Amino acid sequence: MRDWFKKSINIVSSLVLTLILLGVPLEATANAAANKGLANASPVAQSILSVEIKEASISELQREMQRGRLTSEQLVEFYLERIATYDDQLNSFIWINENAIAEARELDKQRRGGKANGALHGIPVILKDNYDTYDMPTTAGALALKDSIPLKDAYQTKRLREEGAIILGKANLHEFAFGFQTISSLGGQSYNPYDLTRFPGGSSGGTAAAVAANLVTVGLGTDTGGSIRIPSSFNSLVGIRPTMGLASRDGIIPLALTQDVGGPMARTVEDAAVVLDVIAGYDPNDPVTEASIGNIPRTYTHYLKKNGLKNAKIGVVPALFGNNAQINKVMEQAIADMEAQGAEVFEVAIPNLNQILAYPSLSGYEFKFQLNDYLESLGPDAPMKSLSDIIDSGLYDPSLRSALITRNNRESLEDDPTYQEIITTRPKLTRESLISVFDEYELDAIVYPTSNALPAVVGGGQGAGNANRLSPYSGFPAISVPAGFSDNGLPIGMEMLGQEFDEPTLIKLAYSYQEATKHRKAPGLY
Repeated sequence: MRDWFKKSINIVSSLVLTLILLGVPLEATANAAANKGLANASPVAQSILSVEIKEASISELQREMQRGRLTSEQLVEFYLERIATYDDQLNSFIWINENAIAEARELDKQRRGGKANGALHGIPVILKDNYDTYDMPTTAGALALKDSIPLKDAYQTKRLREEGAIILGKANLHEFAFGFQTISSLGGQSYNPYDLTRFPGGSSGGTAAAVAANLVTVGLGTDTGGSIRIPSSFNSLVGIRPTMGLASRDGIIPLALTQDVGGPMARTVEDAAVVLDVIAGYDPNDPVTEASIGNIPRTYTHYLKKNGLKNAKIGVVPALFGNNAQINKVMEQAIADMEAQGAEVFEVAIPNLNQILAYPSLSGYEFKFQLNDYLESLGPDAPMKSLSDIIDSGLYDPSLRSALITRNNRESLEDDPTYQEIITTRPKLTRESLISVFDEYELDAIVYPTSNALPAVVGGGQGAGNANRLSPYSGFPAISVPAGFSDNGLPIGMEMLGQEFDEPTLIKLAYSYQEATKHRKAPGLY
């Protein structure tokens, strides 16, 4: 099924077309797609650039395009060949944009005419396949929605296009964003590029694997409990979960809108900041974003300061470290590295921590009602009208059946006293408990491991601990940044939690740490 959707329709046609246009014989095309990888990439990747496309940042790629050394068309071609060569191992893409080459050519034409739309002009981006795209299906990984093409782009998708980005394709995810393993009935199982026997994390695991393996420049994920930060940690990436209300969720298939946000997943803090500039802002279709008015800087890139840790005050929470000796060793080194950069580090205890972390995610409550609203917004031609239709179709991963039925059996939220108690008490308790620690120590950030478990072997379960709940339960922003590797080469991430709309401070701290440690490494096979 996956080959039918992804390879035979999109990649083969796009790759053959692009290589013909480059004058590469079909025999070479077949060889490259089969086993030669970058050896047969467009010559631009091997000669005239001052940077390699692999691991290049957005600003580096833009500089090459502005100098005429690289075109967006060549950049798309480069990624399409890598997808054809490597993604059978990773299974990160569900859809490839069959118009990507044509869009790149048009953007190149605009650039030659002296017009560039913005910081992402000509830059290929991957979207988790729960972001609406008017020109590709949006499925949440479910076979039941394989023919569901939205009437319009999600707000964040629209903003990316307005800024000149090319939506290269849509990423696999844990179906309906339910878990950390990234397996779906439409996309299959995705794999970690650092170890192909292991999970990439989730639920934004396809985005993470594609960005980490240099199949695309940058991506977007969504995060309800940890779905941006955990796969970022597992793939040596930077992932930002924004403040609730900073970026619109309009046009994103919901899991639990009380907790849902969308945000960037990138190889560097710099790239994440560039994307955050684009997606942040008020959208009337998502009323919570009204809170962002007056709380967005001119550009988050202003806070990319190498000395950002100097005189910073960091609170480390030992209670969130877990029992993995290798993760704890990496965190101990991270603390020493932050201190070496001039930060003052405190061990802190968060009041009411056990009570906060004992609360459940609201996806078990809100999903049915908000998914049904989303399906209704697709119009009369939508293939599915309700969660009941999806269950009746049987077109979903069998492992979800019990969870889907349980959620569908909920009759009301207004009449559910447990739900009402959670939405009333949980955010207040979490925010007040965190603010008391920020205030007591005058902290710039609270720090802990993004996950207290390493990527697990596919076939078993995948845990991650519960530290990831502090951000969604409070609405405060968090960033995961690469902190090192385990003894067997598995990435480990460190999470920094900030106060409401204090993304600038998190970016400053994370960038300073990144530049001092340079932990990000590309997967060895890619």
